[in-house]
Amino acid sequence: MLTRRQMMVALGAATLPLPLSAASVPVTLTPGTAFTRIGSRDIAMLGFNGTCPGPEIRLRQNEILRARVENGLEDGTLVHWHGIRLPNAMDGVNVLTQDVIIPNEGYEYRFPVPDAGTYWYHSHYLSYEQVARGLFGPLIVEEPAPPDVDQDITAILFDIRLDDTGQFDMEFDRADFITAGRLGDLMATFLSSEQARLGDRIRLRLINPTPDRIFEIRIDGLTGFCVAYDGMPLPELVSLGNLKLAPAQRIDIIADVTGDVILRETVPSGGEELGRIVLNGQRQIRSAPIAPLPANPVPAPGEITQTADLFMQGGAGGGAHGGFGGWAFNDVSGLPNKPLISARRGEAVQVRMVNDTAFPHGIHLHGHHFWETDQNGARTHLRDTTLVAPGEAMTIVCVLDNPGAWMLHCHMLSHQADGMATWVQVS
Repeated sequence: MLTRRQMMVALGAATLPLPLSAASVPVTLTPGTAFTRIGSRDIAMLGFNGTCPGPEIRLRQNEILRARVENGLEDGTLVHWHGIRLPNAMDGVNVLTQDVIIPNEGYEYRFPVPDAGTYWYHSHYLSYEQVARGLFGPLIVEEPAPPDVDQDITAILFDIRLDDTGQFDMEFDRADFITAGRLGDLMATFLSSEQARLGDRIRLRLINPTPDRIFEIRIDGLTGFCVAYDGMPLPELVSLGNLKLAPAQRIDIIADVTGDVILRETVPSGGEELGRIVLNGQRQIRSAPIAPLPANPVPAPGEITQTADLFMQGGAGGGAHGGFGGWAFNDVSGLPNKPLISARRGEAVQVRMVNDTAFPHGIHLHGHHFWETDQNGARTHLRDTTLVAPGEAMTIVCVLDNPGAWMLHCHMLSHQADGMATWVQVS
């Protein structure tokens, strides 16, 4: 039996499959069985097109993504295009936007991608299981004039829980649903490139598709800046220090290579290596400074016309609530009959999210991005997923400009499955 440390070292960094273009020809995604290699051992997982993670999809801003999903599973599935401001019918959410794709059937997704940035796609049906088993992949939307870099590298952080035989653990413990979630005993990074030259300027796209783990990492061998959160460019560059990514969050980095690029976890082990881009050659370091990315066309909020409170309740050690599950929003477990907010298109709304539980929660809004705010109420970062610590609150401001019924839920998928979900209506 492998120990936890042996398993982590055996995996290291794994290579992502070659990217697909979704603009020139329609992409076919077939969920089914797949394998991930750990050392000399193949781990049976799920994946798209026989790979775990699924193939990277790349296209340019404002192009139309065309993807047909052919369900090769023995169960239903759906595909959600995380972070994309897309038509509601294409959002891939059971009950709210479409029926489940049953085995041996298909569904065609077609929509424009209005925002450049780093996004991802994943199953949105039994997602606590299907995402844990590998049904996810990166979705990259390039700027019309991409930044001047030598390499554009995608880095997917992931964890897997294995059984005593070194295979994916198919037991889902009830305790995971009411605590911090299903945390794997093996962590790794899937990289689209594993080599770089000393002096290269690279764009590193970090994605956390894990069902429940918050990754806290540092990156050695780079000098540069964070340039985008959740696909949205930062108006001012942020220094590259320790990084925290809740489930579903992304961070884009542009930096110069000063040594082997090593991704290390800082919690809980305090420096375990998750993946490495090794040096191979050298080039002269650029003299031009790193510049911010061009902004995406997200509407700025005007006067706030509606406010709402979202109270997070339940879990182990939490107080009683009125829902039927382990967790609840506002005393309701699962999607309520009435939306949290019903707004006219273009209204600016404010939601105060209060975490009355003993555990952190990453709250994700479909079909939109929103502004996080600081303690003084000033808008800070545009995100589609915000992390709210236990006993704390976060107020967000959002322009609800995308018509439809949009899910708002905890992206700790074990928490969503046990009650943490609601929705907003935009008419």
